Amino acid sequence: MSKPVLSTATDEQKAANRARFELELEFVQSLANPFYLQSLAQQNILEQPAFINFLEYLLYWKEKDYARFIHYPHALHHLELLQHARFRSEMKKDDFFREFLHQKQFDHWRTWRDPTHLTGTPNASGDPSNAKLETNDQDVQMSTGI
Repeated sequence: MSKPVLSTATDEQKAANRARFELELEFVQSLANPFYLQSLAQQNILEQPAFINFLEYLLYWKEKDYARFIHYPHALHHLELLQHARFRSEMKKDDFFREFLHQKQFDHWRTWRDPTHLTGTPNASGDPSNAKLETNDQDVQMSTGI
C-alpha cells in the first residue's frame, strides 16, 4: 500500500526545511571567521542590497530557540556588526581591521576557560603564574585521554 499524497508532500517539506536550516546554520557560523568576512567585503558582496537584506533576515538566529545550535558565538556578534554599513566598509579597507577582529577572537578563546580569569582566585598552589599551565595541562589530558 502506498503512502497518501499528503504524507509524501509533508515529508518533502520537512526535508526541504531541514536542508534550509542546515544551510543557514552553516552560513551563519561561517560569519565567525574574520578572513571570510573580509573576502565577502573585497568581492563587494557586503554592498549588495539583497545580501544586506539576507543578513537582516538571519538575525532570527539570535533568538534562544535557534542560538542554541550555534557552536561559534562570534558568528552572532559578527552578524550583528554586519547590520552596520560602517562595519561592512571597514572590513573591505585593509588587513588591520580583520587582524584586530582575529586577535580579539583569539584573546577570547585563550582566556575564557582560565579559572583565575573567571573567578579572580589563584590556583591550588597559590601561584597565579602556574594557573594557565595547569589549565592547559588539564585541557591536554581531556583532549588526548592521558
